[in-house]
Amino acid sequence: MNAPLNMSVTASLVDLSDDRLSRRIDGFVREQGGSVFHLPQWLKAAERASGHRASGFITEQLGAITGWVPLTEVRSLLFGQALVSSGFGVGGGILAESDEAAQVLARAVENHALLYGFASAEMRGGPVPSGWRPVSDKHCGFERALAGDDEAELLAISRKARAEVRKGLKNGLEVNIGRGPKDLAAHYSVYAESVRNLGTPVFPKRLFRAMLDAFPDSSDILTVQQDGKPIASVLSFYHEGAVLPFWGGGKQRARDARANELMYYELMLHARRKGMDRFDFGRSKTGSGPYRFKKNWGFEPEPLTYSTWTAPGEEARDVDPTSDAYASKIAIWKKLPLPIANSVGPLIARDLA
Repeated sequence: MNAPLNMSVTASLVDLSDDRLSRRIDGFVREQGGSVFHLPQWLKAAERASGHRASGFITEQLGAITGWVPLTEVRSLLFGQALVSSGFGVGGGILAESDEAAQVLARAVENHALLYGFASAEMRGGPVPSGWRPVSDKHCGFERALAGDDEAELLAISRKARAEVRKGLKNGLEVNIGRGPKDLAAHYSVYAESVRNLGTPVFPKRLFRAMLDAFPDSSDILTVQQDGKPIASVLSFYHEGAVLPFWGGGKQRARDARANELMYYELMLHARRKGMDRFDFGRSKTGSGPYRFKKNWGFEPEPLTYSTWTAPGEEARDVDPTSDAYASKIAIWKKLPLPIANSVGPLIARDLA
């Protein structure tokens, strides 16, 4: 049973087209140490790329924001209707100064879902509201401090992974960093092939362009080339002292060239030169190949707790590509010719917010 709430604390649905309000929310996020996925510009970029409405709720006291929950309103014929905090992100749950504000925001999300026909709601991080189902055994996050210089960074990597990086350094690979159309084209060609090989549809190219435009001073693309051709690439964000390599991958040729290992090492060096002091390696499914890869680099896994709420009589949506329900579809997708996967994939992936 939910505890009674102080009715003097109320939540308001926000209009993110209001630039002044967006700036206030941005300030609150930074004051509270929130993630890049909490920022209004993330939500608005996701909306521009996918068509799913960006919204959210705030609580206020004496004119100051005391709580915020970002929302992407997903309406999909394939994957159902859901409120997601935060769309296309791996974080972005309720951010609040008090438990009371957090619970008020959760109730507002539930009421909004019931009023507008959303079957479920998902919080990626933050406090678990009362009445919501916690999920803490599926994914882990990986983060550690960056070292003080290039050689120390190399030595901070575990011995086996360090040997792979050294091989990559000797392979005559070229590293480019930028944000322009050529950088995006190189990244997308690599990323699209990489996710096809994993059996998942690729996001629309416009999502990456929208994110680069939304974060002009805190995002870039690092690409590793061999013989003038891109074979590994990652789109990263820089937020509150941390670099987040968020969308990255490599072609088949990258493995023999050790391009993926070189890519992440070079990103560590680049991030430190930009003034970052932490490397946020993102989330991975517990026990998966990427999970083991990050552990091998000397990162310690930290379980991530998400939470879900489902409307009475409804079923929660399942968009986890690693779930058993998608095993057969993944096997088929891996065999698709790349041009077909790149044509059909974005139409599907835009609903996987």
